[in-house]
Amino acid sequence: MELKTLSLYGMAGFYTLAGIGHFVMTKFFMRIMPPYIPWHKPIVYLSGVAEIGLGILLIMPAYSAWAAWGVIALLVAVFPANLYHFSSGGAGMKIPQWALALRLPLQGVLMLWAYWHT
Repeated sequence: MELKTLSLYGMAGFYTLAGIGHFVMTKFFMRIMPPYIPWHKPIVYLSGVAEIGLGILLIMPAYSAWAAWGVIALLVAVFPANLYHFSSGGAGMKIPQWALALRLPLQGVLMLWAYWHT
């Protein structure tokens, strides 16, 4: 199997598992959402469904490029939560500030990874 195919399956698994995490660790995801965003719980669930759906679509050849664009859009949409998580000092969680800071540019790396599959 070639590297790009392995990468695509890895990304599909990553987003599917991340989406499941929204249902398993709902409170965690709700705590990192900025206060100005309404309806935290429904949005956490909706973003989980989106991640699972995109993860599945990534391995369907007819939809994989569109799903990769969807992943990029999703990463843009969730960036405010990551920025809030960093700027709030971890939203009361015991996560080192350096790890929260590292997560911000990681969003760009994840976007580039998805872009490779568009």
